[in-house]
Amino acid sequence: MYEILGIWCIVLLTLSIFSYLYGDNPFYKIAEHIFVGVSAGYIFTITFWDTIWPNLFGRLFPKYVKAGFEFDGTYVFPLILGIFMLFRLSKKYDWLSRISIAYIVGMMAGLKFYVFLNSNLLTQIKSSTVNLSGTYYSIINEIIILVGVISGLVYFFFSKEHKGIIGKVSRIGVYFLMIKFGASFGFAVMGRISLLIGRFEELIKFSYWQTTKVSNGVTELIYIYSPTLIILVLMIMTLSYWAYKDKKKDIVEE
Repeated sequence: MYEILGIWCIVLLTLSIFSYLYGDNPFYKIAEHIFVGVSAGYIFTITFWDTIWPNLFGRLFPKYVKAGFEFDGTYVFPLILGIFMLFRLSKKYDWLSRISIAYIVGMMAGLKFYVFLNSNLLTQIKSSTVNLSGTYYSIINEIIILVGVISGLVYFFFSKEHKGIIGKVSRIGVYFLMIKFGASFGFAVMGRISLLIGRFEELIKFSYWQTTKVSNGVTELIYIYSPTLIILVLMIMTLSYWAYKDKKKDIVEE
């Protein structure tokens, strides 16, 4: 029974999101609010029980929280900063939250700078070098990468007008950037299309009167009563009535 109810909820929420293709409507708004609320609650729960509870309370109260850590009094400071963040909701004491925000921004800026310097800048410089002891094809690829990096950097060099040699090199950089942006966009679209295909496959699967499930290695036949077709028809009828009512309301107001 609960499995059938879950299938109907899946179909209803999926079609509600797809209904945005018609326009902004109550079905889409309800599904959007459910998605945001469930996501926020899920992330909060996972963060608290997987991060805050074992790493913070597990070190401050090791006798009560069995997380495998010993007592560490220095974790009182993260607890205080976390409590200060909650004062953001108070108009009188919201200045306390700025202490936590300043600490987080300063700490993350230092950590991100170090990580970026090592993983992006130095790695990019190393990847842009040409290894002349490699194969013929690898040398050509490395030369192409080097030209792309240099021409791309020249394109973003605005201290001098892009004329002459600098203009031609920056033009080559534009071609490299367009190839990069096109490949990134195509990769993103392929990922979204694969998700869309997955949703359509489930909608088609649940459009039949019955379906199968595997439980403990045994294939069982369950009746789901064609939720895709029923919900789709009811949604079309509701949206049509809603559109007719709005149109009639606009005519009366005119």
